[in-house]
Amino acid sequence: MVDRPNKPTALATTPGLPPQPQVNTSHDNSRITAVLPTGESIEVLLYGATVISWKDRAGNEKLWVSEAAKLDGTKAVRGGIPLVFPVFGTAPDHAATSQLPQHGFARTSRWEFLGKSTSESGPADASVKLDFGLSSNTLDDEAKKLWPYTFSAIYSVTLTADSLGTGIVVTNDGDKPFECQVLMHTYLRIKDITQVQVTGLEDSEYVDKVDAAQVKTQSGAVTITGETDRVYTPAQGPAEPVVVSEAGEAVYSVVRDNLKDVVVWNPWTEKAAGIADFAPKDGFKNMICIEAGAVRGWTALEPGDALEGAQTISI
Repeated sequence: MVDRPNKPTALATTPGLPPQPQVNTSHDNSRITAVLPTGESIEVLLYGATVISWKDRAGNEKLWVSEAAKLDGTKAVRGGIPLVFPVFGTAPDHAATSQLPQHGFARTSRWEFLGKSTSESGPADASVKLDFGLSSNTLDDEAKKLWPYTFSAIYSVTLTADSLGTGIVVTNDGDKPFECQVLMHTYLRIKDITQVQVTGLEDSEYVDKVDAAQVKTQSGAVTITGETDRVYTPAQGPAEPVVVSEAGEAVYSVVRDNLKDVVVWNPWTEKAAGIADFAPKDGFKNMICIEAGAVRGWTALEPGDALEGAQTISI
């Protein structure tokens, strides 16, 4: 046997990539799930690009979804994060959107999964971003007839160890301008609505939709003691956190980017009783909607213009 003085030696350990986020599509191609190496997870329905689950590493659910929610694509999901576009509520006096169903068609259209991007850092800093697309080309015929504008939208959902981010870019791809509204209708899960305070809205003007759409100014922290449906324009601007505290302890912090408004909603007893897909009927005790959007007035997009808006919810 010939002696080989320069014979290569095996490495003691073979270096490998750190654990990466796992992204999977369901067997029926209806939803996308992502799990970080540290255990945090999200689940997104392609119907509406609706985030229907966000869990921390211990498996605790952070979003509220009605037990009677339809997850089969037959109607908008009651809970999670439905995406509102191109109209908030209904707008009978706004010609372009007057025929659209409540909250528009984004939450009831099937979005295309465009792909994922993940961080290359260690497990503790891992993140995953899921991108979804909707355009005038992929809308169903009914929606095209009701809103005959040429557009494209990309919606991104980003999960980190301690936050969930959602962001949208809507581009006017046509040759005529259009006006739109956008909102992320986030249902946050809490333990006891009577123990909740919302701060960051002090001294802010709001439209009280439970009181004949009167314009009021918030004094102190927001507490929920009955049906609440308010559209705030926070005085401190989008970068100032809107914080949800429970029994004096901060549980969620919402920071917005280019979305000037925040809707605070809780149906309380009578309203919840009248909503067919709201269950259990006392579920209002365990949820509060903090909804980032641009819904007081309209955003006008000229041909080639884009509307960008995002939120980051930290725990």
